[in-house]
Amino acid sequence: MSRPRPAAARVDPAPTADRTPASGRTPLAGPALTSGPASTAGPASTAGPAPAAGVGPAPSTAAVPSPPPAGPTGSTGPAASTGRAGWHRRVGLLPVTYLGGLVVLGFVHPFLPSWRWLAIHLLLLGAVTNAILVWSAHFTAAVLRAPVPRRRRSEAVRLAGLNLGVCAVLVGGTAGRPWIAVGGAALVFAAVAAHLAWLARRLRRALPARFRVTVRYYLAAGLALLAGVPVGAGMLVVDDAHRPRLLLFHAHVNLLGWVTLTVLGTLLTLWPTMLRTRMVDGAARLAAVALPPASVGLVLLGLGLLAWWRAVAAVGLGLFVLGVLVALRPALAVARARPPYAFATWSLAAAAGWLLVALGVDAVTLLAAAGPVTAADRFGQVLVPLLVGFVGQVLVGALTYLLPVVLGGGPASVRARAALLDRHGPQRVAMANAALAVFALPSPPYVRITTSLLILAALVQFLAPAARVLLTARR
Repeated sequence: MSRPRPAAARVDPAPTADRTPASGRTPLAGPALTSGPASTAGPASTAGPAPAAGVGPAPSTAAVPSPPPAGPTGSTGPAASTGRAGWHRRVGLLPVTYLGGLVVLGFVHPFLPSWRWLAIHLLLLGAVTNAILVWSAHFTAAVLRAPVPRRRRSEAVRLAGLNLGVCAVLVGGTAGRPWIAVGGAALVFAAVAAHLAWLARRLRRALPARFRVTVRYYLAAGLALLAGVPVGAGMLVVDDAHRPRLLLFHAHVNLLGWVTLTVLGTLLTLWPTMLRTRMVDGAARLAAVALPPASVGLVLLGLGLLAWWRAVAAVGLGLFVLGVLVALRPALAVARARPPYAFATWSLAAAAGWLLVALGVDAVTLLAAAGPVTAADRFGQVLVPLLVGFVGQVLVGALTYLLPVVLGGGPASVRARAALLDRHGPQRVAMANAALAVFALPSPPYVRITTSLLILAALVQFLAPAARVLLTARR
């Protein structure tokens, strides 16, 4: 059944929380869309005055791309007609809970032989995958200008299946019960496959939209995870000479495919929105240009690692890096015009730097390795900047910006939540990145312990206010 054509979006040139209409209805803003009827083409909207150096404007209730309401005209907006605020309050606790598990693990890890494996999967499979499923659905509806469904039953079922599977993987993998973990991996696979089917249906039914390439990034990222999950499940029950190749394949397609492609597709619209400025001309075109080499490169990299064809893997990694550089070019141009000003934007900027560092280290590691065993042993040098520097900072920075906006409650509540999550921002960014830089270098054990504790402290400085924001949001 065809969907009625949504009304064209109009974005205020400098949307602020103070400009919320007197009716209380939250303005529905697409990601840097133009005003007027031709919202799928043309330059992005202009932004208001630049914030003073070191001082950033509080997020607005219109600053995050929001899908049109499903309710009839005259309803009180998406938060009222679809329970958006309540939904995000509940699902926002999912990644926060897994990140809290990482903090606990930091203190009990001496008693767990497989604590490194558990830490990686708490972050990637637990916190990050939950965040991707929730926010890719949100941004897909936004960029395609699709109405929010009145009920989120199917999305709730997918998230329930995902988390049941994640818990089974974590318990089975830690307790030495591989078949429990394999069953959990099957549930994760099914949940992500159902999510991809939902994304594909939305994309197929949508009218032409300027930023539909974002959904294509999500689809490519999801296919990468579906390739990586069976390999990871297989490594739980099979331990043979091929394990190093499987490990390298599993790690690369999940980190570079599932996570990195999702981040690149989202930053197209989220980054200029966070900086409260217009998108540079040609940003959507560059994103579309970047996706094919990144996707082809990921395929070649995966095949090269599985067969240990180093030349093929090197070409694949080179193509992927090329795609990343092209996709990040508009973000760099935006940052030059409007520099990052607060914790969330500084975290994402630092994360982009760590991504490039990790890709460089990965290239050197693969090219210098005599064989897959050596490459797998040295992959830890790539994991530290990639997991902590890139993945962790993207997740924390994005949630810091997004949570205050989607929880509703009016301009005053948004500003109060944003201020709480942004507290001690410069200290947190500087401490975490300096500690990570020292940790990544060769250093004595006591230095590594100290720097890891500083990184955990920075994480706690996010988790405490985030939990407070989510648990005390107006019901």
